[in-house]
Amino acid sequence: MAIFVNETTRVVVQGLTGGQGRFHGLRNRDYGTKVVAGVTPGKGGQEVEGIPVFDDVAAAVEATGANASFVAVPPRAAPAAIIEAAAAGIGLIVCITEGIPVQDEATTFATLQSSHPGSRLLGPNCPGVISPGKCNIGITAGEIAQEPTADGPNVGIVSRSGTLTYQALYELKQAGIGVSTCVGIGGDPVPGTSFVDCLGDFEADPETHAIMMIGEIGGSAEEEAAEFIRASVSKPMSAYVAGVTAPPGRKMGHAGAIVSGGKGTAQGKIDALRGAGVQVGLNPTEAGQLMASIVATL
Repeated sequence: MAIFVNETTRVVVQGLTGGQGRFHGLRNRDYGTKVVAGVTPGKGGQEVEGIPVFDDVAAAVEATGANASFVAVPPRAAPAAIIEAAAAGIGLIVCITEGIPVQDEATTFATLQSSHPGSRLLGPNCPGVISPGKCNIGITAGEIAQEPTADGPNVGIVSRSGTLTYQALYELKQAGIGVSTCVGIGGDPVPGTSFVDCLGDFEADPETHAIMMIGEIGGSAEEEAAEFIRASVSKPMSAYVAGVTAPPGRKMGHAGAIVSGGKGTAQGKIDALRGAGVQVGLNPTEAGQLMASIVATL
């Protein structure tokens, strides 16, 4: 069944006429994703390789039945684009935009929670989501993802890191392990979707038999995930936490990847996950090997 997206998902690309939106939107379409519309204010009536462009999301939804959005617009335009998609009734909004100010992220998330609770935001600053063989929204290369098998076992992946998302996918593909869905939640301080959100859906998904989680330093998302796993996840898991050697007080790549005041350390997160019964690798390859060992027993 997969989570969040499948073969019926219909996607509108906000920013399709821009460089990044066009490149990745067309790659998503070529993968087999139903990219049914684009949105760029003032360019309604145009087309991008046969994909109709509309002035606003509401018009795109009315004309095409789009139910998911891929936001590929600059940081200053992204918050308004996210809220526009939600107001148009879009159920899943994937925002890859990096560099959105934290205050804008917090305001946008609060608005979604209060005014548009039926809309889920992935990101911002995330690689997107792929259900291999069914739908790919974002910047993940579909070629590195192994399609799930009907009988399984298949693995669900959730990650804060974009690059490590790709490595996790490829580690499993090299081992011949199918993936139900791979979700990149992004590494910014205010993500629209959390580890806990994804873990809950993977636990309920009959096509997912094991779960691989990629965390990193900063914040408390991994510790919160560990608490949820201990109480509510029965499926076997492997994990990796990036940033073991990160110096305190220095931002490491993502805006949310920083150890501050002795909190958010990789070791603390590793200990919490191991305490919840998760097999934690010391590098991404080892996490993949641990998952291969888990799958061999299922």
